[in-house]
Amino acid sequence: MVNSVGKGYSVADRAYIAGLFDGDGAIMACIEPHKEKRFRFRVRINLKVTQNNLNLLQWLRSLSGFGHIRKNRTTFDWNVHDQKHCKELLNLFGPYSRVKAKQVKLALRILNTKIDSKRDLIRVARLADTLSGFNVRSLGRRKNYVSKIYEYSSSND
Repeated sequence: MVNSVGKGYSVADRAYIAGLFDGDGAIMACIEPHKEKRFRFRVRINLKVTQNNLNLLQWLRSLSGFGHIRKNRTTFDWNVHDQKHCKELLNLFGPYSRVKAKQVKLALRILNTKIDSKRDLIRVARLADTLSGFNVRSLGRRKNYVSKIYEYSSSND
């Protein structure tokens, strides 16, 4: 591929990364209170792959140059929080994803939505709620981001 996204990644690498995310990865969205933002919230996409094979995650980190690796009790996580890096990775492996193709599309919609109004923030919060619904571990503790925004916003905003 000639464009800058994915430069240095073979087709096999892209497909392999998509497979890792489809099987052992998570594409998550969260909306956090943020005093410096105009509407007092920021939207974040987080990417994670969990493995007990540290070498595989070190390869991902080395290949992409993104994220960090953290040890859990019995596994390791490769986490990417930087929004620019998340967007680049989603564009990179998204076309090869099968299981998480809908999550990739939702995450990219969130990342590509400029928040210029409270209405935009609510729209993105709804997308984040939808994306959270795909994550099995989030089902029991899932937050409704739209309600959270309404709760913290005054009627004058």
